Amino acid sequence: MDAIRALIVDDSSVMRKIVERSLRQAGIELSKVFEAGNGAEALTILAEDSVELILCDINMPIMDGLEFLKALPSVENAKNVPVVMITTEGSEAHVVQAISLGARGYIRKPFTPDQVKEHVIPLLGVKA
Repeated sequence: MDAIRALIVDDSSVMRKIVERSLRQAGIELSKVFEAGNGAEALTILAEDSVELILCDINMPIMDGLEFLKALPSVENAKNVPVVMITTEGSEAHVVQAISLGARGYIRKPFTPDQVKEHVIPLLGVKA
């Protein structure tokens, strides 16, 4: 598997590190990890850089994950990039809405590296 560039969007810096570590433990080689604290920061990053994977929390200040998903179609660097939402247990309606807005999957917090592997690797079009 080629190393990928990933964007992790979460208002918690600790959670961003947990997501990154889980990706690596799932066997996904990361060449570059971009971090954003909300959807607006993520859009700023995507205006300058391209990525192969986006993992995004739903509940964030300034611009939440659903607003971010709504804005993504207008971002050239985000075309055809799989987005996996990271969500808490009680937000089923948000998950359904995220999928309808183009998210390709979701992972519930708390999660394990095996769950990350199960939900993310198929989206990268590779076998691990």
